[in-house]
Amino acid sequence: MTQPSPIFPSHSHSRPCCEGKLTTAPVQVSRRAALGGLLVLGTAAWSGRTVGGTSISIPYGRGDDVPSRETQITRAVAFLKSRQEADGGWSSRRSVGITALAVTALLRSRRLGPADPTIVKGLARLEAALGPNGGFEENGQANYVTSIALMAFHQAAQADPNPEAKTRYDALIRRGQDFLKGIQWTEGKNKTPESDFYGGAGYRGDQSRPDLSNTAFMVEALRETGLPADDPALQKALIFISRCQNQPSEFNDQPWAGKVNDGGFIYTAANGGESKAGGDPATGLRSYAGMTYAGLKSMIHAGLDRDDPRVQGALRYIRNHYTLDENPGLGQVGLYYYYHTFAKAMSLLGEPRFTDAQGVEHDWKAELNAALGRRQNPDGSWVNPADRFMEGDPNLVTSYGLLALAYTG
Repeated sequence: MTQPSPIFPSHSHSRPCCEGKLTTAPVQVSRRAALGGLLVLGTAAWSGRTVGGTSISIPYGRGDDVPSRETQITRAVAFLKSRQEADGGWSSRRSVGITALAVTALLRSRRLGPADPTIVKGLARLEAALGPNGGFEENGQANYVTSIALMAFHQAAQADPNPEAKTRYDALIRRGQDFLKGIQWTEGKNKTPESDFYGGAGYRGDQSRPDLSNTAFMVEALRETGLPADDPALQKALIFISRCQNQPSEFNDQPWAGKVNDGGFIYTAANGGESKAGGDPATGLRSYAGMTYAGLKSMIHAGLDRDDPRVQGALRYIRNHYTLDENPGLGQVGLYYYYHTFAKAMSLLGEPRFTDAQGVEHDWKAELNAALGRRQNPDGSWVNPADRFMEGDPNLVTSYGLLALAYTG
């Protein structure tokens, strides 16, 4: 199944802006204009805006020393191939989920097909780890791993011309879908729509508190592997997702929702609410970009359109906090999770350019390619010095980077 159609038509939103600001957006500008005050300092750049009635821009990043998207992909694929373990996995002692992410990223790069030995071994490693109920229930990250594995099987099924292989993968996908729906916090787990757990998913499914990250992976996996937007599992997930937004509405009854009210998202609404960016329910839980893009893409997967106030709220936050220098709200923490979620959400929006709150028009694909290119190591890997959320693991982070690049072509 292909991704849901973009909800926004391609069009420009640029408008005049009195003064530019130092950001990281790619545009074109004459040398004379650049020397006339639009000066690039270090790796930053003045981003596109209208000045004197003329739209101007200069290259994002350091220019010619930023490797191309194709070069980045080639290097990342080579790195991941070199890091595969004897059992077919990547960082298997940490989580089989990293293997699922690496296989998915390699297949989406279109550099390796399902018959490539690296992919064959990786898929076999995933199939060997599956439990009898169609998921990875013995794993402490059952929802996360099962969701990503489903996307790996889906990519393999799409790319494999062998009908028998497609049939096998389709069977694995159906069982995995049933597993994910079975561990979602719903009526079957004694939760009603009034509960702040309702519709969500946690790392261990119904054995742990739900959060937006796990719920977003579940929603993406179910939608990508064939469930329609109006499937009950997705609509129940939408109830939980809506409650994770810093925006009071008929869809969000949480007492903290109006205290920050910036349209962004937090980590979880469950148990009174928590944000990895800090704050507290009494004074307000701070939004951050990684979860806001996760919330936005999940709402699109669940069928919301541009006019829905929840989508409008998320876009308001994104316009006010657009950057690829950091994960707004967390700084460098979770940067590569942010990059890959940013890419997925922007792709679903369907707009080649995005205009921020200052009226600056961004070619988000070119900007993301440049941001990743400036950070890629000579061996093709990416790694985050701010090692939280396992982003010190180059296998995980390189998979995130490669997945992000799959949406920028």
